Amino acid sequence: MNEFLVGLQFLTRISIVKQTVWTEESFGKSVKYFPAVGAVLGICYVIVTLLTNYLTFSLPMIKAAIILIMMAILTGAIHCDGFMDTMDGLFSGREREKMLEIMKDSRVGAFGVVSFVMITLFEFATLSELAANFLLNHLLLAVYAAPIIARLMMVVTIGIFPYARSKGMGKAFSDYTTKATIAFAAVETLILLILPLILFFTLILFKIVNADYITVFFDVFTIKPLIISLIAALIFTFYFGKFATKKIGGVTGDVYGAVTTLSEAIVFFIFLIF
Repeated sequence: MNEFLVGLQFLTRISIVKQTVWTEESFGKSVKYFPAVGAVLGICYVIVTLLTNYLTFSLPMIKAAIILIMMAILTGAIHCDGFMDTMDGLFSGREREKMLEIMKDSRVGAFGVVSFVMITLFEFATLSELAANFLLNHLLLAVYAAPIIARLMMVVTIGIFPYARSKGMGKAFSDYTTKATIAFAAVETLILLILPLILFFTLILFKIVNADYITVFFDVFTIKPLIISLIAALIFTFYFGKFATKKIGGVTGDVYGAVTTLSEAIVFFIFLIF
C-alpha cells in the first residue's frame, strides 16, 4: 500500500498521505502500481467529464479544453515537462552527451514548445470530436482507459529499455523493475480496464441493476477500442523506446513522460476512430 501511495504522490498532485522522505526501494517498487495510479486519474477524469457535460452540454470544444486542463492540473504537468525535454533532446541533432545535457536542462527549447503545441492540438481535436453528444459514451471510456494504458506503457519502457544515465531519479525505477513487474502491471491493467464490466455484472447479480440494461451498458463499454488501443500503444512504445535507445543509449525519466503523453494521445485517437 505504501508503494502505491508513493507512486500516486509522485505521478499526481493527489496526496492521500503526505510523504516527504522516499526510500529508493519504495520509489522503485512503486512502478508496478502505476496503472492503478492511472485508474485513479481516469476516475477523476470521468467525474470531470460528466460535470463538464452537464454544464456545457452543447459545447464540445469547451469540454475538451476543461478535460485537458484538469489532466495537467491533476498530474502537475509532470509528463508534459518530460515530453518537451525529450523532444528538445532527441531532435536536437547533437551527439549523445549533448542530447542528455539538453534533456536535463530545465529550460524548454523550440523543439519542445512546437512539439507540445502539436500534441496538445491533436488531443484537443480528438477530445472535441469525442465530446460531441453522440460520442459521450466513447469519451467517458476513453478518458478512463487512457491514463491506465499510458502508465502501463511507462512500466514497459522502464522494464525493457536500459536507463541512459549512470544516476538520476528514474534510475531507481529501472533498478527495481523486472519482467515480473511488467507482468504484474499488465494483469493489473487488464483487471482495471474491465473493472466497469465486473462492477456492472456484480450489480446485476445482486439485482441492484435490472438485467435489461445489458444492451445499454455495452453501448457504452466497447471492448474493441480497448484492445486496439493496448496493441497500438505497445507497438508505439516499443519503437519509440528503440529510437530513444539508438539516440542516447537508453531511456530517461523524460522519455518515460514522453511515452505516457503520446500513449494517451494514441488511445484518444483510437477511440475516435471507433
